[in-house]
Formats: sequence, structure tokens, C-alpha cells
Amino acid sequence: MHQTGLVIFVSEAEARFGALRRRFDPQASLGVPAHITILFPFMGPELVDSSVRRRLGILFKRFSPFRCVLHRVERFPATAYLAPAFVQPFEELTLAVARAFPEYPPYGGTHTSVIPHLTVADGDALAAESVERELRADIERNGPVSTHCGYVKLLENSSGRWKEMHEFALVGHQG
Repeated sequence: MHQTGLVIFVSEAEARFGALRRRFDPQASLGVPAHITILFPFMGPELVDSSVRRRLGILFKRFSPFRCVLHRVERFPATAYLAPAFVQPFEELTLAVARAFPEYPPYGGTHTSVIPHLTVADGDALAAESVERELRADIERNGPVSTHCGYVKLLENSSGRWKEMHEFALVGHQG
């Protein structure tokens, strides 16, 4: 299936937890680096033309870059993830894109709330439980993951592997 998604890469988490992600998050093996999702699924890659890119660029320019600190380990039933200390910037970005493109609600409209997170393990409850323990020990030993969020990336999968299609800067001004 041809898909796109809008995400913020967290290279510091990839450096620290990439091996775990490759073992326990199926998306990592498809080329998706450590990230926090802004909006998925988005429109098919064939629909992302210069007009869509321009609209997204204008939208994201209104948001300032921000610091993200991933300091907690949380769970969904079959998922272990890192949670940001402050979710508001991610929620605001998600809601802004969803308002600008209402035909593409977050997670296809299957969830009533948006929970910003960085998935490390997904798809198996026992594996997620084990990874949760490992993540908690790492955070306790090495402290939280801190990153600068200055770009939203548009990823696309039209070949079975995800790749970057476009990058939008967060610059913090109207225009």
C-alpha cells in the first residue's frame, strides 16, 4: 500500500535504542528511524504535489523549534514506548495538520486521542514487557533522551520501504 506519514526524527533515540528497535519494532526494519508521529496515515505519495508541500511548509513555519525530553517508559498492551515530558508541541502540530487536511485524521480516526510517543517495541506483549524493563534500566542509568525538534519529515512508502520525501522546517513565524 502506498502511504505517507509526517514525523519528527529523534536521532539521539536511534543512536541509543536503534538495536532494540530493529529487533522489536517491525517499522524499523522497513526503514523508519526513531521518531514521534505527527500524522499517520497521510495522503498517498502520488497526491503530494507542490501545492500540498507548499501548504505544509506554510503550516509548519508557524511553529517554533522546541526541545523534547523523553524521560518516561510507557506501554500500550503490545507496545513499549518512550514518552515526552511535554506533549503539547506534538499535539499542536498534529491538530494543526488534521485541521488543514481534515480528510486525514490522526491514525485514520481509529483513536479518539493522540498520545505522542516513540515506539521501541511493537506487536508482542511479552517482548514489549521485556523491552520496557530494559528501557527503564537504561533511562535510570543514563538519564533521559533529549533532542532538538526543528523539522517535520514527510515519509513515504510506495516500495515496501519507508524513505524521506520532504522536510519542513519549524521556524516560528507567521507567513
